[in-house]
Amino acid sequence: MKRVTGIGGVFFKCQDPEKVKAWYKDHLGLDTDQYGTTFEWRLAEEPDKKGYTQWSPFSAGTKYFEPSQKEFMINYRVENLEVLVELLKKEGVTVLDAIESYDYGKFVHILDLEGNKIELWEPVDEKFEEVVDGKTN
Repeated sequence: MKRVTGIGGVFFKCQDPEKVKAWYKDHLGLDTDQYGTTFEWRLAEEPDKKGYTQWSPFSAGTKYFEPSQKEFMINYRVENLEVLVELLKKEGVTVLDAIESYDYGKFVHILDLEGNKIELWEPVDEKFEEVVDGKTN
């Protein structure tokens, strides 16, 4: 069974998310919105299908990364999240919450061996595209 299929997002803490997004827009050309920016790409196995990676600066005081004390969190794209979570539990991995489902995919959070919080996402890229289009139009 395939587990991680790619990077779904990079999230990091900063003092002023709005200024950081503006800096990245001005100096690196990122097309930012209230969430950060979304990179669109094509799936290698199915080049007619789009995939997405989210880049998002969070406020330094965010509690979203807890219980990790790190300044970042990585979101990994996965296949078959329910089966993967059961395997991870059997392997002794700390699963922090129940799987949550949205139109654009399923999510769960785990901790790695050093206490870094990781977000696992089983995407529904077609629905995520609708969310992205709704944010930018």
